Amino acid sequence: MQLSTRGRYAVMAMADLATRSAVQSVAAAVSLADIAERQQLSQSYLEQLFGKLRRAGLVGSARGPGGGYRLARPAAEITIADIAAAVDEPTKATRCDAGRGGCLLSSSPGIGTGQCQTHELWVELGRQIDLFLGGISLADVVKGRVSGRAAGVVPVPADPAGV
Repeated sequence: MQLSTRGRYAVMAMADLATRSAVQSVAAAVSLADIAERQQLSQSYLEQLFGKLRRAGLVGSARGPGGGYRLARPAAEITIADIAAAVDEPTKATRCDAGRGGCLLSSSPGIGTGQCQTHELWVELGRQIDLFLGGISLADVVKGRVSGRAAGVVPVPADPAGV
């Protein structure tokens, strides 16, 4: 499973913005042109993403000379999950959608409308991704405090019935 460019680019741009905010004075705004150049991203694509980030309350903007974007909250208070949600990045790992026949079982004629056999596996994976991204702040990314953060999973005992 992989985040789309929308989610990755939003996180990259926000990390760049948070880094610049830490280096510059709090009042200094950062232009999207500067972020686009440093991150080698399309400025027009960043404009679309930052519109969503602004509406979500993660960044503020200022027009005119010296204008640009700044974080609306401290980087330690913005999670990666917040950023992904702001740009409509789904963390769903299953193709199953209610009423849309995404589960193989529900799309097979005569089999009914139940869920596919692996449905819960993918739902739980999506929840784990949400938990992981929700536990990492933008400040963690900027300060390099991400490695080793994946939690170990306690093994579930085997079913004695052998199923």
